[in-house]
Amino acid sequence: MTKQVIITPNGDRLVVVPEAEYDALVEALEDSQDRAAVDGYDRAVAEGRADLVPSEIVDRLVSGRESKVRVWREHRGLSGAELAKAAGLSAPYISQIESGKREAGIEALKKLAGALRVDVDDLL
Repeated sequence: MTKQVIITPNGDRLVVVPEAEYDALVEALEDSQDRAAVDGYDRAVAEGRADLVPSEIVDRLVSGRESKVRVWREHRGLSGAELAKAAGLSAPYISQIESGKREAGIEALKKLAGALRVDVDDLL
């Protein structure tokens, strides 16, 4: 195939390719990016910077039917008292957050996220 080049008025060089070839290039790039992301995640897991979350936990988190703090706490194998101690918060306060009776402030969320080894966004 012969390459067709178009030069724009400001000097940019553009290459024209058949749409099917362009689509194949985009798909190959996306596949490469996906492989790199998986490889990076696998490395992070192997190095202890990330962990695998079982599908049951993911299902509970995305369902929205229960407190994300409770789901993560249970996934980490912590009691409410253990989480309270690790986060420097009171057990009754955590119980109220988990039951939906109180909303955690940003500082409490930061402490809980640290104790649960998750990002604050994972608790929102």
